[in-house]
Amino acid sequence: MFSNAKLKDILIKTEVLTAADYDKYQHEAEAANMDTADYLTEKKIISPVALFENAANYYKIPFIDLKNQTIRKDVLFSIPEPIAVTHKIIAFDSNDKELKLAVINPDALDILEFLKKKTGLTLKIHLTTPENIKDALKQYHKSLKAEFDYLSADKTAKEGKNLKQLAEDLPVVRIVDTLLEYSIIEGASDIHIEPEEKNVLVRYRIDGIMHRVMVLPKTVQSGIVARIKILANLKVDEHRLPQDGRFKIANEEYKVSFRVSIIPTFDGEKIVLRLLKESAQVLSLEQLGLQSGPLGVLKSNIDKPHGIIFVTGPTGSGKTTTLYTVLNILNKPEVNISTIEDPIEYRMPHINQSQTNSKIGYTFASGLRAFLRQDPDIIMVGEIRDQETAEIAIHAAMTGHLVLTTIHTNDAATTMPRLSEMGVPAFLISTTVNIIIAQRLVRKICPNCIQSFNLSADNVRELEKQMNMENILKTMEKEKSILDAKKGLGSLLFYRGKGCKRCNNTGYKGRIGIYEVMENNADIASLILKGASAREINTQAIKGGMITMVEDGFIKAKNGITTIEEIMRVTKE
Repeated sequence: MFSNAKLKDILIKTEVLTAADYDKYQHEAEAANMDTADYLTEKKIISPVALFENAANYYKIPFIDLKNQTIRKDVLFSIPEPIAVTHKIIAFDSNDKELKLAVINPDALDILEFLKKKTGLTLKIHLTTPENIKDALKQYHKSLKAEFDYLSADKTAKEGKNLKQLAEDLPVVRIVDTLLEYSIIEGASDIHIEPEEKNVLVRYRIDGIMHRVMVLPKTVQSGIVARIKILANLKVDEHRLPQDGRFKIANEEYKVSFRVSIIPTFDGEKIVLRLLKESAQVLSLEQLGLQSGPLGVLKSNIDKPHGIIFVTGPTGSGKTTTLYTVLNILNKPEVNISTIEDPIEYRMPHINQSQTNSKIGYTFASGLRAFLRQDPDIIMVGEIRDQETAEIAIHAAMTGHLVLTTIHTNDAATTMPRLSEMGVPAFLISTTVNIIIAQRLVRKICPNCIQSFNLSADNVRELEKQMNMENILKTMEKEKSILDAKKGLGSLLFYRGKGCKRCNNTGYKGRIGIYEVMENNADIASLILKGASAREINTQAIKGGMITMVEDGFIKAKNGITTIEEIMRVTKE
């Protein structure tokens, strides 16, 4: 809505409150952990309508009350629902030259500029209340429901219409186009279209967190599923089995591949689309967010002519990005690089990329075996899932190849016992594994609304219960950028995002990795040969100077990159 400074300026300049009164209420709001504007309206110090009418006078724009106002369908849909929901903007009237918008934040210039370009009309901005926006948003659902009820009620049309024709219906095409286009604009990594008993729920995953963007009437379900199946070249009339496919959207601004997965559920077919930006720039190792020590360790291991580099972590932890970043560094004219992936996520020039196909028996293991007859220098295997793939990868590393791959473990040290469980002999693990990078992705604090704070005594006690804070502080003391770690956790300044229009009031914008990089040295190798546990290997790695993921996270939290809450969220097991 409004920043504290802006709200204070509005209320003082429109003579609603004195500066002293505002400061008092702001202090009370902070103590109650509430937004100041919400606090003022909840305590009835000012009504929502009066607050926004005064704000409209301040901005010198008209105020509009949308209560009981029916908005023409064509006007309402000139702003697609995901944008209206996310940015709290409603189009309520228009003519050939002008589009009238109701907003709660007239400072949201980025989205207003985008809408001006998109509609080609002059925008006439009006201020309204959040309650008005909430009510107006319900009209999207009513309009769509009416449209689909009309289609469903037309029995002759319905009976004579097969699924392919239904997928070409204008409202179906419009909804699917809207969902795809705005997932790209909002920076989503996945779209979930989930059938429920009475509705169809649409959610986007943005920066690793799911956000609800649309609730559609149930009558839309079969049309949307058919439309996406046609786009992905899947069987439209198959409803009982899972299906996978992909399609591409390209224009002057972006080129995006959508990987489609459809599974049958109790209420119908659920669709998940993974967005893969083909034009996504490859990051440098520095941009991944590695600390200087681990970065040096990784760089020295990339230069080794043979052995295995493992990247480990759960699904969605950025492993593929790390592998592609390393591949990009290794991608030189004098080497032959082959990859086997499931699926190929990004195309890389001058690299022989191959995709598994289980239907015809082309697995990681069979692909890897074939690669070894292709005179490779460097091989990337999408994932080590079984003993056969693990053994071939290990033998490739022994015979002079550099192998890059991923494995699913919670931390770096667990990788060694996991390979032993797969049946790989300990002496082969100890001699071929060069380095293991374990990682998670954390959300970055929005730079536009970052603010600092000190942990309370209760916060400190809670953290000390859950974490080995003594070790974390010792690691932080070694960092040149952190000067006051010796004074204890309570004296350190940490950061969070207050929430603003740029980050959709989440306080976060974008993501970065937290890492632990474990190099296989003589001490670790001797522990592997003895069949040591993950805990023993981890203890030795820390003794040898490894920064753990949690420690890396706390360094990033102290440096204002992420929050302690994010570190706790992604590292708890």
